[in-house]
Amino acid sequence: MKKDYEFLNTEINGHVLEVTINRPEVMNSLHPPSHREFDEVWNEFDKDENLWIGIITGTGDRAFSAGNDLKYQASGGDRSGMPSSGFAGLTSRFDLNKPLIAAVNGFAMGGGMEIALACDLIIASDNARFALPEPRVGLAALAGGMQRLPRQIGMKNAMGMMLTGRHVGAAEAKELGIVNEVVPLVDLMETARRWAKDIEACSPMSIRATKQVAYQSLGEANLEKSMQGQYSAVGDLLKSEDFVEGPVAFAEKRTPEWKGR
Repeated sequence: MKKDYEFLNTEINGHVLEVTINRPEVMNSLHPPSHREFDEVWNEFDKDENLWIGIITGTGDRAFSAGNDLKYQASGGDRSGMPSSGFAGLTSRFDLNKPLIAAVNGFAMGGGMEIALACDLIIASDNARFALPEPRVGLAALAGGMQRLPRQIGMKNAMGMMLTGRHVGAAEAKELGIVNEVVPLVDLMETARRWAKDIEACSPMSIRATKQVAYQSLGEANLEKSMQGQYSAVGDLLKSEDFVEGPVAFAEKRTPEWKGR
């Protein structure tokens, strides 16, 4: 994993990859070159057997991401668009079974909120604000926001946000079920890392199986059929060293030594 990206900063701490959007001058909004960098980062993250968890945040204390860089788009800059993996190389990446945590510092607007919704957990600073305001500028949340938000907080709550473009503060976002935890800004990254550490205590093979089943089973309304479904990550778990290590460590009253394979 290289570190010399132009619009992103990456840092590896053990099995955790931290990715920071580094465009504070435009509230960490994204343009085609930054989408391509994100796509490369997530591709590497997915392939690296030593990376088990990802955290994404934004530089500064004003914004996680203001979404699409409309000024760049209006100026006639690079119009190559997004990679097939979607906004931030993430929102259409449906085969990533490693867990992602969004550490939302400040505004998460439009595509910025869609990045957060594409993550498995959202930790928000107390100054965070969420919105899908695209209709106010003649656009629509086409990077998964219109699909993910109703699934995560229910249709009426989601429509209340999407049809008005209104901003939701961190406390209300927690009440709605958008956010897992709200903390002071100074504690944001420490809290996200604590969640990552709690995940890291579990078998990465079990975590990947859990994530895959939880999301893929949403496509099957019949509970019995969803439980009978074939999930590749479950097959990988059952054949893994970790599947043996867990019960052995429990019997020996010691901490498991997970391999992620």
